[in-house]
Amino acid sequence: MSHPHPELGPPPKLPKGGLRVTPLGGLGEIGRNMTVFEYGGRLLIVDCGVLFPEEEQPGIDLILPDFTSIRDRLDDIDGIVLTHGHEDHIGGVPYLLREKPDIPLIGSKLTLALIEAKLQEHRIRPYTLEVVEGHRERIGPFECEFIAVNHSIPDALAVAIRTPAGMVVHTGDFKMDQLPLDRRLTDLPAFAKLGEEGIDLLLVDSTNAEVPGFVPPERDISGVLRQVFAGAQKRIIVASFASHVHRIQQILDAAHEYGRRVAFVGRSMVRNMGIARDLGYLRIPAGLVVDVKTLDDLPGEEVVLVCTGSQGEPMAALSRMANRDHQIRIVQGDTVILASSLIPGNENAVYRVINGLTRWGANVVHKGNARVHVSGHASAGELLYFYNICKPKNLMPVHGEWRHLRANAELGALTGIPKDHIVIAEDGVVVDLVDGKARIVGKVQAGYVYVDGLSVGDVTEVHLKDRRILGEEGIIFVHVVVDSTTGKVVSGPQIQARGSGIDDASFSAVVPKIEEAIARAAADGVAEPHQLQQLVRRSVGKWVSDSYRRRPMILPVVVEV
Repeated sequence: MSHPHPELGPPPKLPKGGLRVTPLGGLGEIGRNMTVFEYGGRLLIVDCGVLFPEEEQPGIDLILPDFTSIRDRLDDIDGIVLTHGHEDHIGGVPYLLREKPDIPLIGSKLTLALIEAKLQEHRIRPYTLEVVEGHRERIGPFECEFIAVNHSIPDALAVAIRTPAGMVVHTGDFKMDQLPLDRRLTDLPAFAKLGEEGIDLLLVDSTNAEVPGFVPPERDISGVLRQVFAGAQKRIIVASFASHVHRIQQILDAAHEYGRRVAFVGRSMVRNMGIARDLGYLRIPAGLVVDVKTLDDLPGEEVVLVCTGSQGEPMAALSRMANRDHQIRIVQGDTVILASSLIPGNENAVYRVINGLTRWGANVVHKGNARVHVSGHASAGELLYFYNICKPKNLMPVHGEWRHLRANAELGALTGIPKDHIVIAEDGVVVDLVDGKARIVGKVQAGYVYVDGLSVGDVTEVHLKDRRILGEEGIIFVHVVVDSTTGKVVSGPQIQARGSGIDDASFSAVVPKIEEAIARAAADGVAEPHQLQQLVRRSVGKWVSDSYRRRPMILPVVVEV
């Protein structure tokens, strides 16, 4: 198995007749999925998603793929194929189209409807091409065939990309639910046919590669939901992804069966469910869904609220309910259902929300105590079956953390794919398919691009480090006035602390040390304010470290008079 090395340099020029594959997100992480294909000087992009921030990224709203490697080649892009409508696959599209709004978007009806609604908020009207399974479309030099796959959102597609260099198949996110709610199966005969034709490189979803067996059917959740609804005495509040149409359908069916009315809470939930209803993907009995404002007039046992926040996102509805910062107040006897999995890295945030809800008297039902979620990603048994059908000549695991990618690679090797034909890459690592063999040839820039409010890319790792220090250690301000002629202290030092846990009065112990350091500097002829500020920072920093074992941010200001 080939794998990247830190010393990889820029890739060489793509050999004539070769196909280049560059993942800019989704490898080594869950989210931010984006892959760039190059043939004959033209580019095709598959997906352009976002990654949601973790606790060590304070203040960040979203994390985007890094477009640096393609920024000067936007005119070479023939299209963006979107495999399905989840945020980790379409959320970055508005930010790429800001740079070139006329890049065509290719996807299924629901996927395009979801991204068009998102782009409307960014005031971008995209060029779109709707495709269906079984459809073939030539996009520049790339002949794309679309294959139905089952996932946790309707209308998901895999894509087979044919060029003279060979055929590449990208699964997108998929599983093999044999009893899907919409009866739309992963098209295994189509994949088998592609396998008989000859798949030169297979890019496969790795998210559940460590999980043995097969994913349970989505419909298994219905019975559990009915039990929860039957036993609930007051309101039922369900938190789910705003795009999980199948899960919301089961909630609506249970609510209808038990005589409850449903209201959607949160802009993205209201928008997406409206789109799914209008396109016929969501079946809503007449009178079942009402405006949230009308629920005040109904008794709790007749109410269901469907909201976002299943991942503990601080600004989502459920988190705000747990923090008593939402118009909907949790009361004793309410039932809360977290109908989703835990995305790696979000565990602490989710359990914090569960504890908050429990504190106010809610009965919280989640994946840990009831089967209210099944995954949308193929487990190891399904992946083995898939490899035996497709028989790829080369394999490149995608969509997962390092442990998932390696587990997926091992599964491929078990089915007979030669280990030297299995490529384990990471974001930015360039893979060339030349003469039927996939090889790592270099690396391009593919770091995190942070969205912070209206700012895109302005916040760096240095800024985040400062934010972490401020959040964990606090800040100390030191203000000193010195005589510009003698270098002696005229006023101060005045010291104030915020968030450091050190009382301002305690700083009297460090004042003589600051004065002594400035006096020594004056004797040595050091009078430049910046140098004096560094002396003050070191003096205060050493004293705080020795006395309190803390490392707060220290901001010294030295003024000459």
